Amino acid sequence: MGGWLFSRRSWVPLPIVAAILATPSPPPSVPLLAAGMLTAAAGELVRLWAVRHIGVISRTRSDRLGPLIATGPFGLVRNPLYIGNVLLWVGFTVSAGLLWLAPVVTAVLGVEYHAIVRWEERLLEARIGEAYGIYARRVPRWNLFSRQSPVASRESTVAGVFSWRETLFSERGTLVAIALGYLLLWVKFTVNS
Repeated sequence: MGGWLFSRRSWVPLPIVAAILATPSPPPSVPLLAAGMLTAAAGELVRLWAVRHIGVISRTRSDRLGPLIATGPFGLVRNPLYIGNVLLWVGFTVSAGLLWLAPVVTAVLGVEYHAIVRWEERLLEARIGEAYGIYARRVPRWNLFSRQSPVASRESTVAGVFSWRETLFSERGTLVAIALGYLLLWVKFTVNS
């Protein structure tokens, strides 16, 4: 199931966006809109930081996972891209004024990412072996606020980080999706007012 979800992970937000746009609701208050946009922006900043370290391999759809990355956010938590996604989509939901839907979005993404991560971990363990086991024991799967010390970047099998230009190019699909989502939200509230 994890592999199947992995290859389709870019499509999961579409039902979330459809539910947000189809659910009747008044325009959000300015503070709620701001809180949602700040949460979504925080999610995208986490993603940008992570993509800067992992590069375009984060866009793969096959089971050909990239090398072990232990730099940047990957030294603090094993799945910063998925954490960023949850923040992004919860923020979008809050921006729509649908606070009651935020826990549902969190749960849906949580179930999806749990299955994907278990599948990815099995592949990484098989591909990288004990180095991944050591990394997994030292770096928490989800907890950004763990008391464990970050993994030293020398443990990564990749040297350096990608340029901001490469990072933004790799992240262009997500950035377009965010802009389109907020444009559709604006249309929803403009048409309904």
